[in-house]
Amino acid sequence: MAIRWPLVIRRTHKWLALIVGVQVLLWTLTGFYMVAVHIDIIHGDDLVRPPVVAPIDLASFVPPARIVQSAPDASEIRLQRFMDQPVWRAQTSGGPRLFDAGSGQPIPDLSEAQIRAAARRIYSGTGDIVAARLLTTAPLEMQARKPPYWQVEFDAWNRPTLYLSPQTGELISRRHALWRVFDFAWMLHIMDYDDRSDVNNPLLRVATWSALAMALAGAWLLLWSFPRRRKKKG
Repeated sequence: MAIRWPLVIRRTHKWLALIVGVQVLLWTLTGFYMVAVHIDIIHGDDLVRPPVVAPIDLASFVPPARIVQSAPDASEIRLQRFMDQPVWRAQTSGGPRLFDAGSGQPIPDLSEAQIRAAARRIYSGTGDIVAARLLTTAPLEMQARKPPYWQVEFDAWNRPTLYLSPQTGELISRRHALWRVFDFAWMLHIMDYDDRSDVNNPLLRVATWSALAMALAGAWLLLWSFPRRRKKKG
């Protein structure tokens, strides 16, 4: 019994389209969103003010060696500002620590009021702070970052949220509605519904090869549908 290839390929194309057609549509829609919205907007660059660089007089500050005595496991010591106050920042095995640049005394973990003030200085918008929480469990949108950190949410249409270090008040990350839509679209696009980071997972590979087979079958059917010249009988 001869194999009727057009029928086999037509059925293959139909069933592949039924199986992966929805995912192909999702690839198209999510890809369009990720291209249409500029990546700088997704990163939330417009949500934060650029840092202000001002000269610092080192003469009245304690030397870094004094900070090393208080934090012997520090891998890095650098001078920076916190709320217009010069501080030494020591990167230790337990995380960053701040020391008063003038006295060398350690600065304790920041209070909620200090975090709110720091967030207000960083945020470029005009909305009020609607919530400030110290998180010890990472939310879905910050699962790649290890807590604890402060989550400060502002009143605006795109729900801008800043994440700040409880030790230094430094900005860890920022999130907003368009980023969250992007993150959801990325999950659908790469088909990683757990971590949203594996771009080579088995489900994506199966769907990709199935979509390729569907396209090739459709191309074959298109070419086969064109009328072919018949040989004239002699």
